[in-house]
Amino acid sequence: AARSLAQAMHANNASLVYGAGTTGMMGEIAKTLVALSGPQSVHGVIPRSLLGKERPEQSGGEDEQIFGPKTITKNMHERKALMGQKVRDGGPGSGFVALSGGYGTLEELFEMITWNQLGIHGKGIVVYNVEGYYDGLISWVRSSVTGGFITPGNAGIMVEALTAEEVIKQLKEYKVSEDRLQLDWDEK
Repeated sequence: AARSLAQAMHANNASLVYGAGTTGMMGEIAKTLVALSGPQSVHGVIPRSLLGKERPEQSGGEDEQIFGPKTITKNMHERKALMGQKVRDGGPGSGFVALSGGYGTLEELFEMITWNQLGIHGKGIVVYNVEGYYDGLISWVRSSVTGGFITPGNAGIMVEALTAEEVIKQLKEYKVSEDRLQLDWDEK
């Protein structure tokens, strides 16, 4: 799934902002996209405390040539803020994609959904539902709408894609919910 998404991103001249890990799904997508599009197509953002665990240093600049350049932040809050800003500053079709993952993936997914609902950003949020991984989450959203916890319009803040090509399509065609809160987040 990670390799196919990297190939679809390459075919659509898309770049990647990610948590800078070198292992798992995100390490694989970064490595594949760098191999296809070059190091400038990927930018990793990682807090210093995770550096040794998720991104062991390699000698001679090989790390950047394999996984793209990285920015080291002080903490997780700074990391997420910077990643979010880079995506918000992206052009049409920019957005957030969740591949299969654990607690951190879900936490970051829900933060981006909440930011969208609050009007902090209007970028697409796509779950790449490989082999039904996110079926339970999608079912939960439907139940939350039925229970009145999520408005029907906001149910579409997060959209599903079953293929890498569909991920790109969903990002390009993303429609911002009219039920979002219309709040002013500009600092005054």
